[in-house]
Amino acid sequence: MLTWHLHITGVVQGVGFRPFIYGLAARFGLRGWVNNTSAGVEVEVQGEEETLRAFVQAIRQEKPPLAHIDSLEVTVLERTDRFTAFEIRESAAIEGAFQPISPDVALCADCEHELFDPADRRYLYPFINCTNCGPRFTIIKDLPYDRPQTTMSAFSLCPDCGREYHDPIDRRFHAQPVACPVCGPHVWLEVPGQGILAERLEAILATRRLLREGKILAIKGLGGFHLACDAANAEAVETLRRRKGRQGKPFALMAADLATVERFCFVSETARDLLTGREKPILLLPRRPESTLAESVAPGVDTLGFMLPYTPIHLLLLNQTDPTLAAEPVPPVLVMTSGNYSEEPIATDNADALERLA
Repeated sequence: MLTWHLHITGVVQGVGFRPFIYGLAARFGLRGWVNNTSAGVEVEVQGEEETLRAFVQAIRQEKPPLAHIDSLEVTVLERTDRFTAFEIRESAAIEGAFQPISPDVALCADCEHELFDPADRRYLYPFINCTNCGPRFTIIKDLPYDRPQTTMSAFSLCPDCGREYHDPIDRRFHAQPVACPVCGPHVWLEVPGQGILAERLEAILATRRLLREGKILAIKGLGGFHLACDAANAEAVETLRRRKGRQGKPFALMAADLATVERFCFVSETARDLLTGREKPILLLPRRPESTLAESVAPGVDTLGFMLPYTPIHLLLLNQTDPTLAAEPVPPVLVMTSGNYSEEPIATDNADALERLA
Protein backbone atom coordinates (compact mmCIF):
# COMPACT_ATOMS: atom_id res chain seq x y z
CA MET A 1 0.00 0.00 0.00
CA LEU A 2 1.53 3.32 -1.17
CA THR A 3 0.59 6.93 -0.48
CA TRP A 4 0.96 9.42 -3.30
CA HIS A 5 0.50 13.19 -3.20
CA LEU A 6 -0.61 14.87 -6.43
CA HIS A 7 -0.23 18.59 -7.09
CA ILE A 8 -2.26 19.62 -10.16
CA THR A 9 -2.20 23.06 -11.77
CA GLY A 10 -4.03 24.64 -14.69
CA VAL A 11 -7.72 25.41 -15.15
CA VAL A 12 -8.78 22.93 -12.46
CA GLN A 13 -11.09 24.99 -10.25
CA GLY A 14 -14.73 25.74 -10.98
CA VAL A 15 -14.83 23.04 -13.66
CA GLY A 16 -15.98 20.01 -11.63
CA PHE A 17 -12.47 18.75 -10.94
CA ARG A 18 -12.90 17.73 -7.29
CA PRO A 19 -16.06 15.65 -7.85
CA PHE A 20 -14.30 14.14 -10.87
CA ILE A 21 -11.38 13.10 -8.62
CA TYR A 22 -13.85 11.83 -6.00
CA GLY A 23 -15.63 9.67 -8.59
CA LEU A 24 -12.34 8.31 -9.95
CA ALA A 25 -11.16 7.38 -6.46
CA ALA A 26 -14.42 5.52 -5.85
CA ARG A 27 -14.06 3.71 -9.17
CA PHE A 28 -10.52 2.56 -8.37
CA GLY A 29 -11.31 1.77 -4.73
CA LEU A 30 -8.80 4.34 -3.41
CA ARG A 31 -8.81 6.26 -0.13
CA GLY A 32 -7.54 9.73 0.72
CA TRP A 33 -8.66 13.29 0.03
CA VAL A 34 -8.78 16.14 -2.48
CA ASN A 35 -9.02 19.91 -1.99
CA ASN A 36 -8.54 23.26 -3.70
CA THR A 37 -5.80 25.69 -2.73
CA SER A 38 -4.74 29.03 -4.13
CA ALA A 39 -2.02 27.11 -5.99
CA GLY A 40 -4.14 24.40 -7.62
CA VAL A 41 -5.68 21.07 -6.62
CA GLU A 42 -4.05 18.79 -4.04
CA VAL A 43 -4.76 15.05 -3.84
CA GLU A 44 -3.48 12.51 -1.35
CA VAL A 45 -4.37 8.95 -2.22
CA GLN A 46 -3.53 5.43 -1.00
CA GLY A 47 -3.56 2.16 -2.92
CA GLU A 48 -1.50 -0.44 -4.78
CA GLU A 49 1.08 1.06 -7.14
CA GLU A 50 -0.54 -0.36 -10.28
CA THR A 51 -3.91 1.10 -9.26
CA LEU A 52 -2.38 4.47 -8.43
CA ARG A 53 -0.72 4.63 -11.84
CA ALA A 54 -4.02 3.84 -13.55
CA PHE A 55 -5.70 6.54 -11.41
CA VAL A 56 -3.20 9.20 -12.51
CA GLN A 57 -3.51 8.14 -16.17
CA ALA A 58 -7.30 8.41 -15.90
CA ILE A 59 -6.99 11.96 -14.51
CA ARG A 60 -5.05 12.98 -17.60
CA GLN A 61 -7.26 11.16 -20.10
CA GLU A 62 -10.74 11.70 -18.61
CA LYS A 63 -10.52 15.19 -17.09
CA PRO A 64 -13.72 17.30 -17.15
CA PRO A 65 -14.44 18.99 -20.50
CA LEU A 66 -13.75 22.50 -19.16
CA ALA A 67 -10.53 21.52 -17.35
CA HIS A 68 -7.00 22.08 -18.66
CA ILE A 69 -4.04 20.50 -16.84
CA ASP A 70 -0.77 22.43 -17.00
CA SER A 71 1.14 20.13 -14.65
CA LEU A 72 0.54 17.02 -12.55
CA GLU A 73 3.32 16.32 -10.06
CA VAL A 74 3.45 13.05 -8.09
CA THR A 75 5.31 12.74 -4.78
CA VAL A 76 5.61 9.39 -2.97
CA LEU A 77 5.03 9.91 0.76
CA GLU A 78 6.49 7.95 3.65
CA ARG A 79 3.56 7.31 5.97
CA THR A 80 2.20 4.33 7.84
CA ASP A 81 -1.28 5.52 8.84
CA ARG A 82 -4.19 4.55 6.63
CA PHE A 83 -7.14 6.60 5.38
CA THR A 84 -10.54 5.02 5.95
CA ALA A 85 -12.37 6.70 3.04
CA PHE A 86 -11.97 9.27 0.27
CA GLU A 87 -13.20 12.77 1.07
CA ILE A 88 -13.36 16.26 -0.36
CA ARG A 89 -11.71 18.59 2.13
CA GLU A 90 -12.20 22.31 2.71
CA SER A 91 -10.26 24.66 0.45
CA ALA A 92 -7.09 26.30 1.72
CA ALA A 93 -5.70 29.74 0.94
CA ILE A 94 -1.96 30.05 0.26
CA GLU A 95 -0.66 33.61 0.43
CA GLY A 96 1.02 34.74 -2.78
CA ALA A 97 -0.08 31.69 -4.80
CA PHE A 98 -1.81 32.06 -8.16
CA GLN A 99 -4.22 29.82 -10.03
CA PRO A 100 -5.83 30.44 -13.47
CA ILE A 101 -9.63 30.56 -13.47
CA SER A 102 -11.92 29.23 -16.19
CA PRO A 103 -13.48 31.86 -18.43
CA ASP A 104 -17.25 32.24 -18.36
CA VAL A 105 -18.88 29.35 -20.21
CA ALA A 106 -22.04 29.33 -22.34
CA LEU A 107 -25.11 27.56 -20.98
CA CYS A 108 -24.82 23.77 -21.35
CA ALA A 109 -27.41 21.52 -22.99
CA ASP A 110 -28.53 20.04 -19.64
CA CYS A 111 -29.29 23.46 -18.17
CA GLU A 112 -31.01 24.60 -21.37
CA HIS A 113 -33.28 21.55 -21.17
CA GLU A 114 -34.18 22.38 -17.56
CA LEU A 115 -34.67 26.06 -18.41
CA PHE A 116 -37.56 25.19 -20.75
CA ASP A 117 -39.00 22.27 -18.77
CA PRO A 118 -42.23 23.45 -17.06
CA ALA A 119 -41.83 20.67 -14.48
CA ASP A 120 -38.36 21.81 -13.42
CA ARG A 121 -37.98 24.13 -10.42
CA ARG A 122 -35.70 26.37 -12.50
CA TYR A 123 -38.15 26.72 -15.38
CA LEU A 124 -37.50 30.08 -17.09
CA TYR A 125 -35.02 31.09 -14.36
CA PRO A 126 -32.54 33.56 -15.94
CA PHE A 127 -29.55 32.49 -13.81
CA ILE A 128 -29.62 28.71 -14.20
CA ASN A 129 -26.14 27.13 -14.32
CA CYS A 130 -24.13 24.08 -13.22
CA THR A 131 -20.52 22.91 -12.92
CA ASN A 132 -20.32 22.61 -16.71
CA CYS A 133 -21.44 26.14 -17.55
CA GLY A 134 -22.14 29.64 -16.27
CA PRO A 135 -20.07 32.58 -15.03
CA ARG A 136 -16.57 32.00 -13.64
CA PHE A 137 -14.07 34.79 -14.25
CA THR A 138 -16.60 37.62 -13.96
CA ILE A 139 -17.73 36.61 -10.44
CA ILE A 140 -14.47 35.72 -8.71
CA LYS A 141 -12.99 38.03 -6.09
CA ASP A 142 -10.17 35.89 -4.68
CA LEU A 143 -8.58 32.43 -4.71
CA PRO A 144 -9.21 29.59 -4.12
CA TYR A 145 -12.34 29.60 -6.26
CA ASP A 146 -15.11 28.96 -3.72
CA ARG A 147 -18.52 30.58 -3.29
CA PRO A 148 -17.46 32.86 -0.37
CA GLN A 149 -14.77 34.26 -2.69
CA THR A 150 -17.29 35.22 -5.40
CA THR A 151 -20.04 37.79 -5.86
CA MET A 152 -22.52 34.96 -5.20
CA SER A 153 -21.59 35.02 -1.52
CA ALA A 154 -24.45 37.50 -0.98
CA PHE A 155 -27.00 34.80 -1.88
CA SER A 156 -27.51 32.09 0.76
CA LEU A 157 -28.40 28.70 -0.69
CA CYS A 158 -31.91 27.37 -0.12
CA PRO A 159 -32.22 23.74 1.14
CA ASP A 160 -32.71 22.36 -2.40
CA CYS A 161 -29.70 24.21 -3.85
CA GLY A 162 -27.69 23.35 -0.74
CA ARG A 163 -28.29 19.64 -1.28
CA GLU A 164 -27.11 19.89 -4.87
CA TYR A 165 -24.10 21.99 -3.92
CA HIS A 166 -22.89 19.52 -1.30
CA ASP A 167 -23.59 16.28 -3.20
CA PRO A 168 -20.37 15.04 -4.87
CA ILE A 169 -22.28 13.10 -7.53
CA ASP A 170 -24.56 16.00 -8.48
CA ARG A 171 -23.56 18.08 -11.51
CA ARG A 172 -24.01 21.22 -9.37
CA PHE A 173 -21.57 20.04 -6.70
CA HIS A 174 -19.57 23.15 -5.77
CA ALA A 175 -20.88 25.04 -8.80
CA GLN A 176 -20.20 28.41 -7.19
CA PRO A 177 -22.92 30.41 -9.07
CA VAL A 178 -25.63 27.80 -8.31
CA ALA A 179 -28.98 29.46 -7.60
CA CYS A 180 -32.71 29.15 -8.15
CA PRO A 181 -35.79 31.42 -8.03
CA VAL A 182 -36.04 30.87 -4.27
CA CYS A 183 -32.53 31.88 -3.23
CA GLY A 184 -30.76 33.49 -6.18
CA PRO A 185 -30.67 36.85 -7.97
CA HIS A 186 -33.52 37.99 -10.21
CA VAL A 187 -33.99 40.34 -13.14
CA TRP A 188 -35.88 43.59 -13.37
CA LEU A 189 -36.77 46.14 -16.04
CA GLU A 190 -35.96 49.74 -15.22
CA VAL A 191 -36.48 52.99 -17.13
CA PRO A 192 -34.41 56.02 -16.09
CA GLY A 193 -36.65 58.51 -14.34
CA GLN A 194 -39.53 56.04 -14.04
CA GLY A 195 -38.04 53.40 -11.77
CA ILE A 196 -38.65 49.65 -11.93
CA LEU A 197 -41.49 48.73 -14.30
CA ALA A 198 -41.42 44.94 -13.90
CA GLU A 199 -39.53 42.14 -12.15
CA ARG A 200 -38.75 38.45 -12.70
CA LEU A 201 -40.70 36.77 -15.52
CA GLU A 202 -42.83 39.87 -16.09
CA ALA A 203 -39.62 41.81 -16.81
CA ILE A 204 -38.63 39.25 -19.46
CA LEU A 205 -42.05 39.39 -21.09
CA ALA A 206 -42.13 43.19 -21.03
CA THR A 207 -38.65 43.34 -22.55
CA ARG A 208 -39.71 41.04 -25.39
CA ARG A 209 -42.68 43.34 -26.06
CA LEU A 210 -40.53 46.48 -26.05
CA LEU A 211 -38.05 44.92 -28.48
CA ARG A 212 -40.93 43.99 -30.77
CA GLU A 213 -42.17 47.58 -30.60
CA GLY A 214 -38.83 48.94 -31.80
CA LYS A 215 -37.39 50.10 -28.49
CA ILE A 216 -33.68 50.02 -27.57
CA LEU A 217 -32.71 48.29 -24.32
CA ALA A 218 -29.57 47.89 -22.28
CA ILE A 219 -29.31 44.24 -21.22
CA LYS A 220 -26.91 43.19 -18.50
CA GLY A 221 -24.89 40.05 -19.22
CA LEU A 222 -21.53 38.56 -18.33
CA GLY A 223 -18.99 41.33 -17.88
CA GLY A 224 -21.15 44.26 -18.87
CA PHE A 225 -24.14 45.51 -20.85
CA HIS A 226 -25.35 45.01 -24.41
CA LEU A 227 -27.52 47.46 -26.33
CA ALA A 228 -30.26 45.55 -28.13
CA CYS A 229 -32.96 46.28 -30.70
CA ASP A 230 -34.85 44.55 -33.53
CA ALA A 231 -32.32 43.97 -36.33
CA ALA A 232 -35.08 44.15 -38.96
CA ASN A 233 -36.35 47.54 -37.77
CA ALA A 234 -34.42 50.13 -39.81
CA GLU A 235 -35.63 53.04 -37.67
CA ALA A 236 -34.53 51.36 -34.44
CA VAL A 237 -31.11 50.47 -35.88
CA GLU A 238 -30.55 54.00 -37.20
CA THR A 239 -31.60 55.50 -33.86
CA LEU A 240 -29.15 53.20 -32.07
CA ARG A 241 -26.36 54.25 -34.43
CA ARG A 242 -27.07 57.93 -33.80
CA ARG A 243 -27.29 57.61 -30.02
CA LYS A 244 -24.24 55.35 -29.78
CA GLY A 245 -22.17 57.60 -32.04
CA ARG A 246 -21.33 54.72 -34.35
CA GLN A 247 -21.42 55.74 -37.99
CA GLY A 248 -20.75 52.83 -40.32
CA LYS A 249 -19.19 49.98 -38.36
CA PRO A 250 -21.34 46.81 -38.51
CA PHE A 251 -23.34 45.74 -35.48
CA ALA A 252 -23.10 42.26 -33.96
CA LEU A 253 -26.28 40.20 -34.22
CA MET A 254 -27.78 37.50 -32.03
CA ALA A 255 -30.25 34.98 -33.46
CA ALA A 256 -32.66 32.69 -31.66
CA ASP A 257 -31.06 29.54 -33.10
CA LEU A 258 -28.94 28.12 -35.92
CA ALA A 259 -31.93 27.74 -38.27
CA THR A 260 -32.60 31.47 -37.92
CA VAL A 261 -29.01 32.33 -38.81
CA GLU A 262 -29.35 30.19 -41.93
CA ARG A 263 -32.38 32.23 -43.03
CA PHE A 264 -30.17 35.31 -43.39
CA CYS A 265 -26.70 33.93 -44.14
CA PHE A 266 -24.90 31.07 -45.85
CA VAL A 267 -23.53 28.81 -43.10
CA SER A 268 -20.86 26.18 -43.78
CA GLU A 269 -20.44 22.99 -41.74
CA THR A 270 -17.39 24.48 -40.03
CA ALA A 271 -19.34 27.64 -39.19
CA ARG A 272 -22.17 25.54 -37.72
CA ASP A 273 -19.73 23.78 -35.40
CA LEU A 274 -18.21 27.08 -34.28
CA LEU A 275 -21.55 28.81 -33.73
CA THR A 276 -22.87 25.99 -31.56
CA GLY A 277 -19.63 25.34 -29.63
CA ARG A 278 -19.29 26.32 -25.97
CA GLU A 279 -17.35 29.53 -26.82
CA LYS A 280 -20.34 30.99 -28.75
CA PRO A 281 -18.21 33.35 -30.89
CA ILE A 282 -19.38 36.01 -33.32
CA LEU A 283 -18.86 34.70 -36.86
CA LEU A 284 -18.73 36.77 -40.02
CA LEU A 285 -21.00 34.99 -42.52
CA PRO A 286 -21.93 35.73 -46.17
CA ARG A 287 -25.28 37.52 -46.27
CA ARG A 288 -28.09 35.98 -48.33
CA PRO A 289 -29.40 38.36 -51.03
CA GLU A 290 -32.97 37.87 -49.76
CA SER A 291 -32.10 38.91 -46.19
CA THR A 292 -34.80 41.11 -44.68
CA LEU A 293 -32.62 42.59 -41.93
CA ALA A 294 -32.07 46.35 -41.95
CA GLU A 295 -29.34 47.37 -44.40
CA SER A 296 -27.96 49.69 -41.72
CA VAL A 297 -27.04 46.69 -39.55
CA ALA A 298 -23.92 46.27 -41.70
CA PRO A 299 -23.89 49.03 -44.35
CA GLY A 300 -21.78 48.49 -47.44
CA VAL A 301 -20.57 44.95 -46.64
CA ASP A 302 -21.82 41.55 -47.78
CA THR A 303 -21.28 39.75 -44.47
CA LEU A 304 -23.15 39.74 -41.16
CA GLY A 305 -21.66 39.07 -37.72
CA PHE A 306 -23.85 36.48 -35.98
CA MET A 307 -23.70 34.76 -32.60
CA LEU A 308 -26.10 32.45 -30.77
CA PRO A 309 -27.44 32.97 -27.22
CA TYR A 310 -24.89 32.02 -24.56
CA THR A 311 -26.64 32.97 -21.31
CA PRO A 312 -30.09 31.95 -20.08
CA ILE A 313 -31.24 35.58 -20.26
CA HIS A 314 -30.40 35.64 -23.98
CA LEU A 315 -32.36 32.43 -24.51
CA LEU A 316 -35.37 33.79 -22.62
CA LEU A 317 -35.35 36.98 -24.69
CA LEU A 318 -35.07 35.20 -28.05
CA ASN A 319 -36.92 31.90 -27.58
CA GLN A 320 -39.63 31.42 -30.22
CA THR A 321 -41.30 28.20 -29.01
CA ASP A 322 -41.88 28.15 -25.24
CA PRO A 323 -45.64 28.65 -24.65
CA THR A 324 -45.18 31.04 -21.71
CA LEU A 325 -42.75 33.27 -23.61
CA ALA A 326 -44.69 33.05 -26.87
CA ALA A 327 -47.37 35.19 -25.26
CA GLU A 328 -45.01 38.06 -26.09
CA PRO A 329 -43.58 37.40 -29.57
CA VAL A 330 -40.10 38.77 -30.14
CA PRO A 331 -38.02 39.47 -33.28
CA PRO A 332 -35.88 36.42 -34.13
CA VAL A 333 -32.72 38.52 -34.65
CA LEU A 334 -31.51 41.27 -32.35
CA VAL A 335 -28.71 43.76 -32.67
CA MET A 336 -26.53 42.95 -29.65
CA THR A 337 -23.77 45.53 -29.46
CA SER A 338 -21.54 46.72 -26.62
CA GLY A 339 -23.26 48.92 -24.05
CA ASN A 340 -21.23 52.09 -24.39
CA TYR A 341 -20.92 55.29 -26.39
CA SER A 342 -18.39 54.70 -29.18
CA GLU A 343 -14.77 54.60 -27.98
CA GLU A 344 -15.81 54.65 -24.29
CA PRO A 345 -15.43 51.66 -21.91
CA ILE A 346 -18.39 49.27 -21.66
CA ALA A 347 -20.73 50.00 -18.77
CA THR A 348 -20.56 47.27 -16.14
CA ASP A 349 -22.19 48.80 -13.05
CA ASN A 350 -25.96 49.27 -12.83
CA ALA A 351 -25.80 52.91 -11.72
CA ASP A 352 -23.18 53.66 -14.38
CA ALA A 353 -25.38 52.09 -17.07
CA LEU A 354 -28.46 54.02 -15.95
CA GLU A 355 -26.52 57.25 -16.27
CA ARG A 356 -24.39 56.67 -19.38
CA LEU A 357 -26.86 54.60 -21.41
CA ALA A 358 -30.04 56.49 -20.50
